[in-house]
Amino acid sequence: MILFMKKYTQLLTFFVFMACAYAATARGVYQKQADFLSQTFTGNVPKPGLIWLTGKIRKAATQILQHKPSRLRVRYWARGMRSAWVLEEIGKEQPITLGIVINKGRIERLRVLAFRESRGDEVRHDFFTRQFSQAALKPDLQLSTSIDGISGATLSVRALQKLARLALYLDQQRQSRD
Repeated sequence: MILFMKKYTQLLTFFVFMACAYAATARGVYQKQADFLSQTFTGNVPKPGLIWLTGKIRKAATQILQHKPSRLRVRYWARGMRSAWVLEEIGKEQPITLGIVINKGRIERLRVLAFRESRGDEVRHDFFTRQFSQAALKPDLQLSTSIDGISGATLSVRALQKLARLALYLDQQRQSRD
């Protein structure tokens, strides 16, 4: 019985250690905003622009995010038909920071810049983010492409989808002003 309890305790300690190690690895900054922008615009980053989230824009952003936006304005960087957005949305409890590049009304690239949740970080990998490539925004404010979820990362997946939709919508507003 004592031998059994000793083995059980060792096994339990091992599993707790592994769970903590996994949770610690899920969090991280994968790319800094400045590096994302420099890579996007090959070192020649344009001056940032602003979109104010007021009136119909705020209403649409609220519909997309399913809550009121936490900011009154959003910064973007653009050159011609190409724009870059750095946006944040809560996954389960913590913000996820995304860099999204839009070219001619379609997502060119989506990158998780920072992930702060204890689980669900699979959304940062290329096998997942590639699904957003060439997605556009339909008139009903949904993505034109279907995004497959990841078991155990449902809230992170939803956060990325919301931010992709928001960036596409805001880019449409940017282009209609220019």
